[in-house]
Amino acid sequence: MSSSLSSSSSLGKELVLLVLQFLNEENFEETAHRLEKESGCFFSMKYFEDIVTNGELDEVEKYLSGFTKFDDNRYSTKIFFEIKKQKYLEALDRRDDAKAAKILRNDLKAFSTYNEELFKEMAMLLSLHDFREIEQLSSYRDSKNARTLMLNELKRLVEANPVLRDKLQFPCSENSRLRALINQSLNWQHQMCNSPKPDPEIKTLFVDHTCGTSNGDLAPPPVMNPLLSCTPKFGGFSAPFPFFQLVPGPAAPMASLAGWRANPSITPQPTVSGRPIAIPSPRPAASVIKRLRTPPYSPVTDDEHISKRSRPIGIFNEVNHPAVVRSSDDLPKTVVCNLNQGAAVKSMDFHPVQQTVLLVGTNVGDIRIWEVVSREMLFLRSFKIWDIGACSENLQASLATEYTASVNRIVWSPDGDLFGVAYSKHMAQIYSYRGGNIQNYLEVDAHVGYVSDLAFSQVKEQLYFVTCGEDRTVKVWSAITGSRQFIFEGHESSVYSVCPHYRNDFQFIFSTTVNGRIKVWLYDNMGPRLDIDAPGRSCTKIMYSADGTRVFSCGTNKEGESYLVEWVESEGAIKRAYHGLGKCSGGVVQFDTVKNRFLAAGDEFLIKIWDMDSNNVLTTIDAEGGLPVTPCIKFNREGLLLAVSTRENAVKILANDKVVHLLHSNGSRVLDASKLKTAAKGPTMASLGASSSAAGTSIPTSGRHSPAPSIFGMNGDSENFSDVKTRTNGELENSQAWKLKEYDEQSKFQSLRLPDRLLPTRIIRLIYTRSGGAILALTNNAVHKLWKWQQDEFNPLGKATCAVEPKLWQPSSGIIMTNDISNIILDDANPCFALSKNDSYLLSTSGGKISLFNMMTFKTMTTLMPPPPAATCLEFHPRDNNIIAIGMEDSSILIYNVRVSEVESKFKGHQKRVTGLAFSEILNVLVSSGADAQLCVWSIDKWENQASKFLQIPTWHVSFTLAKTRVLFHQNLRHFLVVHETQIAIYEAPKLDCHNQWFPLESGAPITDAMYSCDGMSIYTSFEDGSVGIFTASTLQLKCWISAASYLPPNSRSPVFPVVVAAHPSEPNQFALGLTNGEVIVLEPPEWEQEWGTAPPVRNGSGPESIQV
Repeated sequence: MSSSLSSSSSLGKELVLLVLQFLNEENFEETAHRLEKESGCFFSMKYFEDIVTNGELDEVEKYLSGFTKFDDNRYSTKIFFEIKKQKYLEALDRRDDAKAAKILRNDLKAFSTYNEELFKEMAMLLSLHDFREIEQLSSYRDSKNARTLMLNELKRLVEANPVLRDKLQFPCSENSRLRALINQSLNWQHQMCNSPKPDPEIKTLFVDHTCGTSNGDLAPPPVMNPLLSCTPKFGGFSAPFPFFQLVPGPAAPMASLAGWRANPSITPQPTVSGRPIAIPSPRPAASVIKRLRTPPYSPVTDDEHISKRSRPIGIFNEVNHPAVVRSSDDLPKTVVCNLNQGAAVKSMDFHPVQQTVLLVGTNVGDIRIWEVVSREMLFLRSFKIWDIGACSENLQASLATEYTASVNRIVWSPDGDLFGVAYSKHMAQIYSYRGGNIQNYLEVDAHVGYVSDLAFSQVKEQLYFVTCGEDRTVKVWSAITGSRQFIFEGHESSVYSVCPHYRNDFQFIFSTTVNGRIKVWLYDNMGPRLDIDAPGRSCTKIMYSADGTRVFSCGTNKEGESYLVEWVESEGAIKRAYHGLGKCSGGVVQFDTVKNRFLAAGDEFLIKIWDMDSNNVLTTIDAEGGLPVTPCIKFNREGLLLAVSTRENAVKILANDKVVHLLHSNGSRVLDASKLKTAAKGPTMASLGASSSAAGTSIPTSGRHSPAPSIFGMNGDSENFSDVKTRTNGELENSQAWKLKEYDEQSKFQSLRLPDRLLPTRIIRLIYTRSGGAILALTNNAVHKLWKWQQDEFNPLGKATCAVEPKLWQPSSGIIMTNDISNIILDDANPCFALSKNDSYLLSTSGGKISLFNMMTFKTMTTLMPPPPAATCLEFHPRDNNIIAIGMEDSSILIYNVRVSEVESKFKGHQKRVTGLAFSEILNVLVSSGADAQLCVWSIDKWENQASKFLQIPTWHVSFTLAKTRVLFHQNLRHFLVVHETQIAIYEAPKLDCHNQWFPLESGAPITDAMYSCDGMSIYTSFEDGSVGIFTASTLQLKCWISAASYLPPNSRSPVFPVVVAAHPSEPNQFALGLTNGEVIVLEPPEWEQEWGTAPPVRNGSGPESIQV
C-alpha cells in the first residue's frame, strides 16, 4: 500500500504542475500564482522578481508563505527578515513613523528571539531624523535601488534554501502536456468503443467517451479517482525533516505528520491494491529510486514487523551507514576491573572527551567519578541539598522525614565541562568539571515529585539542560544561569524520559511517559507538535545513533514486554523491530548504541547485541556472570569500553581485545586515556611510549610569584574532596612534568598593536563590545576610542583577531565621544564607563557629568548627575537598560532611572569612594567594593545591605588600603573576582565567603587589573612591572607568565605597563591590554598551542591551608 500511495502523491504533484502549465498557457496568471502558492509545487522566480521590484512587499510575503515559514531554516529566516526590514526602512524613509512602529512591533519583533540586540538597534532608528546617519545604512539611496540590492540577495537565498531550490525549475518540457494527455485518453476511450464512429464529437470530459450513446447526455456523477479527489499540499516536500513543517497552535500537525499521528504498530499490515490510475505512471528517475530505496530484509522477519507507511514526497530517505566498529569481535567483552559502588547503580555515563572517566549515580544518591582503567575514584559526593532554604515547602517536608534520594539520571554535557544529576526528589543539580576540578554549579527545584530524566541541549550556541518528572511536565533551563526558559505541559501521566536533538535548522525534544505516550516539542510555547504511542504502550527511552541520523527506542510495559525498535524519523513509522528481548519481571530494559553499527540492551542477566541493520540478536556478553535481570549499561564514545552494573552493587568494566592487548603490553592495568584513540585505529607498539610534556621553562622565585594554596574549593564546601582518594603514580609523574609556561619573546605568541591616529594618552578603561567585533577605550583626557574589525574575506565573522588590523572608527559626522570635564582636574578624577547589553548605549564620566552616548552616532543623548559628588563607577541593571547603579565619590550608591531622570534609591555602606559594582541576576544582589577595601552585598528588591566584609590586606601593604578595588562576577553569577593591588581573590555571594586568595610577594610588583576569560576558566592579571600572569580561575594557580619585554616597546623614557585588562566575550584565549602610553595591545596564544599554557595539577588530600604573606 505504501508504494501505491507514494506513487499517487507523486502523480498528484505532477497533475498540479500540468494544471499550472495549462493556466499559464491560457493567461490565467493570477490563478496560476495562487495555485503555485497554495500547492507549493512550483516557485516562480519571475513572478517573485516582479512583485519585489514593484514594491509589493506584502504580496511577496504572502507568496513566500505558501512555500516556507520564517522559522523553517536559516535561509527562510533571513529571507523574511530582509523583506520586513525593507518595509521598515521604506516607512522610515517616507517619515511614516506610525507605519514603521507597527512593522517593528508586529513583524520585526518575531526576530528578536534570534538577535535581540539587532532588534533593539532597529528600534533605535525610530529616534533618528535620518537612519542614513548609521554607518551600515549610509549607502541607502532610495527604495527602488534598495529593492534591487535586496532582490539580488533574496535570489541567492532562495536558490540556496533547501525548501525552495528544488521548486525553481518547471519539470515539464513539452508544451500543452495536459491537453496531450487528455487527447491520448480520449483516443484510447474511442478505441475501446464497441462501434467506434469516425470523427466522433466530444462534448464533455466529465464522463468517459463512448460511441454507443450521445456523449452530450447528462451522465450520473462519476466515482472520482483517489488521485483526483484530493490534491495534497506539497509545501514541505523538499524539507529535510518534513514532520516539522509546522503551523501555529497547540496541537496542529500538518499533513506530513500523518504517519506520526497514527498509532504505530509492529503487527503485519495487509497489502491493499489501489484502484487503477487514469494517468499513466511514468518511470521514476534514478534519484527518486535512490530516495525510495528500502534496506535488504527477510520476508519472514521484516515484513511481519515493519509498518508500511506512505512517504511524503521529497523527503530524504535512508542512507548508507558505514560501519565504524568493524565487527562484533571489536566489541568489549573482557572484564578488566570491578568498581564497588556501595549501592545499586541507577545511571552511568562516560566522559565525552576523557573516555576512561566514568560517572556513576546510585539509588542512595551517591555520585562517583572513576578513572576506570586505573580503578581510581576521583570524586565522591552523597546526596545533599546545597541551599535548603531555596527549596519548596513540599521538598523541605519530604527531606524532614527522610533526607535521602536516588539518582535517576546522571549525564555529561556535550563538551564534558558540566555534568547533571536528576534526583528522585524534586532536585536537579549541575556540577562543573573543568580541568578535573569539580564544583557545585547550579541547583534547581525542578519538578514536584521525582525528576526522572535530564539531558543537555545546545541551541543556537546556548547550552540548556532539559528535565522531566512526576508532575507531567518537561522543562528547559539555562545551563549558564539556571533560569527556566520553557515549560511544556500536556502529558497525562508522569514523564519518563527526554531526548533533545536537532536536524538541520530544527531543534526539538522528544518526551515519553511511563504509559508509553510520545510527544515532540519545539523550543517555543505552542504545545506539542506530535502525539503518538510507543510500541506496546511501553515506558520508553529514545536515543539517536552517534552520527545523529538514526533514531531508536527501547521500553518495557506494565506486562513486562519489552520493545526495541528503529523509527523512520520523518514519518513516525517503525522501520524495524528487533527480536530477542525476554519478558521482564521488573524494571525497564536499558539500552545503548555503539558508534553507528550496533545496539546493546541489558536483558535476562546478559548484554544482548544487535547489528542495527538486522533484526535478530547478533551476540551476547555475560560479563563473567553476576549481572542483574536488567543491568544498566553504557559504552564509551569509541565503543572500546563498556560499563555494566552488577548484582553486588558494583560496576564491571569490559574492554575489547585491542585495549586488553595494550593493557598487558603496557605491563600493568594502568593505561593513559589517550591510548584509546590509538586503540580505535589499531594498536602499535610506538603508541605505548610516554607522552611528551608541554614545553616550558621554570621561573625563578625572585621574578615570579608562586600561587598561594587554595583556602577552600570553589564551591565553598569543605567536604568537596574529602572522600576522594589520593592520586597515585600517574599524578606524581604529571606534577613533576608540569612546568609553568613563560613567554619572553614576542615571536612566541600572537599580538597586535591597534592603530591610533589620535593623541596617545593613558588608557583608563577598556572593554570589548558584546558582539566581539570591537574594542572601546576611555583615555585619561576623557576621549573615547573605538576600534572595529571589518567583515571581509580575511575575517568573515568580523570578530576581533590578531590576524587582521581593525580601524579606529568614527561616524561620518566626524564626532568624537568626549566626556564632560568642565572645571575638572583630570588627575584627581576617577573615570569610568559602562556599555549596555546590546552595545547601543554608553554611560561614561571622567569626573564631571555622566554622559549617555549613542554608540552608532557618537552623539550625546543626555547628561546627568553633575558633581559634586562625582560618579566613580557605573553599572547597568541586568534587567533594564534604563536603570543604572552609580557609585559615588562620597561613598554612596545611587539607583538612577534614566527614563524619568530620577534617583530611585540611595544607600551607603562604604567609608570611602565606591570603586566597583557588579550585579548577579540569579542571586538578585548588587555587590559593591570601595577604596576602603570593603565589600558589600545589597538586595536588588529592597536595596538593603545583606553582608559586608573587609579584604584581608597584608601588613606590609597597610599604606595602600585606599587603593581601587574592583569586583566582577564569574559566569555562574555566584562567585566573583575581587581585584586589589595587593591580591586577587574569589568570593561567593551573598555571604561573602572567601574561597581563594593570591598575593604577590612583598618584593613583587602591585597588581593593576584582572579579568575573567569569557568561559570563566582563566583570570588575566596585569602587574605594574609590565608582566601579565594567567591564572586558573578555580584554584588561582599560575599557569602562564608573559614578560613585559615580550610585548612592550624597548627603551621607553617612562615606565610603561598595562593599566587595564579586557577579555574577549566569546574567544576565551584572547585579551587586550590598555597601557600607560595610550596603546592598546591584543594578545592571543600561538596558533600551534591554541591556549595559554596548561593548568598545574590539583593537589589532592590537602585540606585548607593558610596563606603565607
